[in-house]
Amino acid sequence: MDQHGERKQRKRLATTSRWIIAGLAGSAAALVALHAGRLIAAAPVVFPPPARPMGSLKTVPVPGPTEQELAVFVRDRKAAIQLGKALFWDMRVGSDNLTACASCHFQAGADNRITNQINPGLLAGDNQFNTGSAKQVGPNYKLRAADFPLVRHGDVDDAGTIIADNNDVVGSQGVFAATYDDIKPNGRKDDCTNISDSLMHGGTGFDVNGVNVRRVTGRNAPSVINAVFNFRNFWDGRANNVFNGGDPFGMRNPQPLVWKLEGSVLRNVPVRLSSSSLASQASGPPMSNVEMSCAGRAFIDLGKRLLDETILRAQTISPKDSVLGGFAANAPTYSQLVRKAFQPAFWEYAGQLTLPGAQPLNFRNMDLPRMRRDDERARDKLPKPGKLVTTQMEANFALFFGIAVQLYESTLVSDDTPFDRYADGDRTALTAQQLRGMKIFQEQGKCLGCHSGQEFTNASYANVQSQRVERMTMGDGGVGVYDSGFYNIGVRPTSEDMGLGGTDPFGNPLSETRMVMQGKTALLGNNFGSGVAQSWPAGARDIADGAFKAPALRNVEFTGPYFHNGGAATLMQVVDFYNRGGDYAYANRKDLDFNISPIGLSQAEKEDLVAFLLSLSDERVRLRRAPFDHPSLCVPDGALGGTKSIAQHGRSGHGVDDMVCLDEVGANGTKRGLKTFLELSPFAR
Repeated sequence: MDQHGERKQRKRLATTSRWIIAGLAGSAAALVALHAGRLIAAAPVVFPPPARPMGSLKTVPVPGPTEQELAVFVRDRKAAIQLGKALFWDMRVGSDNLTACASCHFQAGADNRITNQINPGLLAGDNQFNTGSAKQVGPNYKLRAADFPLVRHGDVDDAGTIIADNNDVVGSQGVFAATYDDIKPNGRKDDCTNISDSLMHGGTGFDVNGVNVRRVTGRNAPSVINAVFNFRNFWDGRANNVFNGGDPFGMRNPQPLVWKLEGSVLRNVPVRLSSSSLASQASGPPMSNVEMSCAGRAFIDLGKRLLDETILRAQTISPKDSVLGGFAANAPTYSQLVRKAFQPAFWEYAGQLTLPGAQPLNFRNMDLPRMRRDDERARDKLPKPGKLVTTQMEANFALFFGIAVQLYESTLVSDDTPFDRYADGDRTALTAQQLRGMKIFQEQGKCLGCHSGQEFTNASYANVQSQRVERMTMGDGGVGVYDSGFYNIGVRPTSEDMGLGGTDPFGNPLSETRMVMQGKTALLGNNFGSGVAQSWPAGARDIADGAFKAPALRNVEFTGPYFHNGGAATLMQVVDFYNRGGDYAYANRKDLDFNISPIGLSQAEKEDLVAFLLSLSDERVRLRRAPFDHPSLCVPDGALGGTKSIAQHGRSGHGVDDMVCLDEVGANGTKRGLKTFLELSPFAR
């Protein structure tokens, strides 16, 4: 179909959608309710529940396990938060001693690096980097404003006028390709064997003329600030709401992953810590072969290397750090903090623990299949030679890591924005333009369809816990059942990245809707479907393919690039996308969210909407004041050189990192505020 024909069909589809709304709005028979886990059948045309009203985030309790549930594991919450912050910012968590969790989450909880941040589209099966504005896009390319948006239009308000289509993804650089062997004799670094990334998967690899650069993730890094309010985490919801003590997959992993001392007997026990998606999320990247780890490393190996080390040994802590300031001059070891923070039953066993060599492989790698090399997958399947001798504390390091990081990230709540002050009663907090933009956000813009409530996301704990699955009429007129807070909005063709439509390492669908359809509600946790049969409407279909978690919008000023593929550089480009009704709405019509259709905003109205989004910025985030202060951190921003040649680190086969270092910041913050991505104006196109 030519562009003109597709544009006409898209307009007919949008007109039909508006006719359905106009003809049936207000019809009680068209609504569907979810009570005690049971879907009640209704009329064939249905709508999602009314959007939750916006409001101050100060009014929302911070989600998490109950004090009683947490007390099973944690005996000193303050010490656990200290441990979590240290682990989150420590560059030694990475196999290379240069990669921290914070390496991808240092800019308002997200990542704004610009060199070597492109993935060629491996999740779509594409190995070739696309040609961009500079005609040199590839490994170690330096992004610039002219590269965005990745999908370009002759008319920004007409989705049928695509003039440039780039399926590359702006992600985050992680580690060099390597396999894990052991810990180096000095005990302070992983001993890994480098792998050539040249011709990876039969196409262009993450290398420049045979010299490796760091591998890049297949999706953009979302912010960890306010992530505690998400019911599930990661773009595709892999980080389960129940933490199993070892990996992101909750009760989907049937193996007990934790060792507990009961009386005088050490037992391998299951863990089911509810409302703990952040702990599930935290347990994933440290063992990712793309993000932080040499392939084949286990959490036990990381525990062996770190536990006797001083926290943040190679980094600087400000004496005024809001959490770690007391350790600036005399820092404890990680094992000392574990003993203080966690119940003795999980670490005090004095003897050694002998495990079969394959035991660490009960923990499952979070990497998506197409992001893992064939030789890495084969390496992961091999059992460890002989037997593994370890300690209880080492064996439970994933448990300590996940819970501690969750408790630290639970403090990263930004609830003091101009909008929050307005919602709390200060009618001078928003400008006249922002007030106009807020009205558009609530009404014509249809933004509340995915970004409702105080958290500005339907993927929030408050929304999802009350209704895990929803029904509504889809763009093609069919009735769909889908996971609350996850939507296909037509950023890219569905087939390129299935998102929520993918599967976990155990063959289960990531989608809770599909889990219910398969009768697996017992694996979903948080009392979902407890003994209650699910009743599905006749003819309804599950909607998961190409769906992604609706991100929260607070501090969005600083968290570009935007969308799961990093395809937009500015907020105006994002508004343009929604105003034209997405880029691939017609192609994705089978799975498309009902709200995606042309909006018809004028340029002035678009500017009003962007202005309102800027009212969601918290000055404490901008200036890195507590709780957003941090230790010093150095991050790699590509390799020294360009896209034609790079400096090689000795004979290692990998490039020399171009490091960018951030000074430590105390509770009072800094005078230099955060910049936008590429330092572009949010209003720029």
